[in-house]
Amino acid sequence: MMKLSNATLDDLPAGIERPRYDRSQLTPGIVHIGLGNFHRAHQAWYLHRLMQQGEALDWAIIGAGVRPYDEAQRLKLVEQDYLTTLIELDPAGVSAEVVGSMIGYVPIVEGHGPLIAQMSDPAIRIVALTVTEGGYYLDPATKSFDVDHPDIAHDAAHPHTPRTAFGAIVAALRARRDAGVGAFACQSCDNLPGNGQRLKEVVVTLARLSDPELADWIEARASFPNSMVDCIVPATGERELARVRKMGVEDNAPVTHENFRQWVIEDDFCAGRPDWDRVGATFSDQVHDFEAMKLRLLNGGHQIIAAPAEVLSIDTIAETMAHPRIRAMFRKVATDEIVPQVHPVPGMTPAAYVDLIEVRFSNPEIHDTVRRVAFDGSSRHSGAVLPVIRDALAAGTPVEGLALSQALWARMCEGTREDGTQIVPNDPVWDDLQDFARQVRETPLAWLNLRQIYGTLGENEVFAKAFDGWLRMIWSDGVEAALDAYLDR
Repeated sequence: MMKLSNATLDDLPAGIERPRYDRSQLTPGIVHIGLGNFHRAHQAWYLHRLMQQGEALDWAIIGAGVRPYDEAQRLKLVEQDYLTTLIELDPAGVSAEVVGSMIGYVPIVEGHGPLIAQMSDPAIRIVALTVTEGGYYLDPATKSFDVDHPDIAHDAAHPHTPRTAFGAIVAALRARRDAGVGAFACQSCDNLPGNGQRLKEVVVTLARLSDPELADWIEARASFPNSMVDCIVPATGERELARVRKMGVEDNAPVTHENFRQWVIEDDFCAGRPDWDRVGATFSDQVHDFEAMKLRLLNGGHQIIAAPAEVLSIDTIAETMAHPRIRAMFRKVATDEIVPQVHPVPGMTPAAYVDLIEVRFSNPEIHDTVRRVAFDGSSRHSGAVLPVIRDALAAGTPVEGLALSQALWARMCEGTREDGTQIVPNDPVWDDLQDFARQVRETPLAWLNLRQIYGTLGENEVFAKAFDGWLRMIWSDGVEAALDAYLDR
């Protein structure tokens, strides 16, 4: 067994691709906050591919986190010189490569002094984030920035010792302004509609709470490109660790991923950028259309199938797609109810994208758990499913399957499966969701009173009637009976 490190790169087992560039010559250009599996399989991979061509050697990544639990990941990566083994799970054949585009990881301490100092370095020209949809302090119903959240209130009152990533970004931009150094581009890599614009709203608003002149400077000097990111990347567990060991590599933080990636980026970088388009990324002024297609069909599709799978005790997304009723439900909802609300993009129609997603979800090599996909449903349904429902109602197109998806999620939030087992808490507000789901079991329409999630959707008679009927049927006859009834319509 070969322990992964700079010293052992030349000894990697045959068949595992390794960095061909001299990592000792790399210098930092990007700080990435939220350095989980997705970033290492996606943005870090694109940069690595550029480096393999001898380019972008001054754009290496410094990882960062803002929560205490990030320290464990930092220590794992420090031990292996920040290298990651990426394993591509293609049904036609599994392959692996070692990615070396990351060269450091900022220590995680209260007040985030080291992170602020790193982002203040003039060499850093991009600060990127992958902090999930729920990490932007947005009100679930209005999607506006929650300035009253305790973390945000703290950062406004203590701007030099912030709690949040956004507070640290504001502090670093203040330091750069005061030192006469230009701003950096702030790049969201999260599944969030208009993610760059959302990030700008959060950063500028937070800055304005403590320093209005700084907020004006950030608006004038920094940039916030929108982007769409796409790659299915499962969590790393014993299965993934065993897989990399079987290849002959001791890597404590390997990443598995599907054989598909997409990255569409608005070309708005105030301090320069790597030429990611040379290795497959797309720079486009149509990011919002790409983003809507992906969020509504892939992310929304994930939420639509995860809830019934959880209630039926199905473990993975591939197994979920092997369930004939759930697969057929996904196909019908996507084609009949979501596709009419999605615009085509260059090279892809919404109908063709449904075909692509169906194949990707069904990949038997990907051990992507239903639990991972269903996590934080309160944010993910709000961001990916509910906007489609609103658009469909406004357009007068069908919503029966979309209403069924919400009834299935409400059933999941009750916290038990049909076989009697318990669903372990899987949402930042799980306890509240579970208590409420149990309270309204006999009065399904009351679930739509969760205005922080549904807003005024419960007032729409068409949607409310469909939701009420589906949840009553699920509780009386079971999930599969409800799926059959929908498919028979």
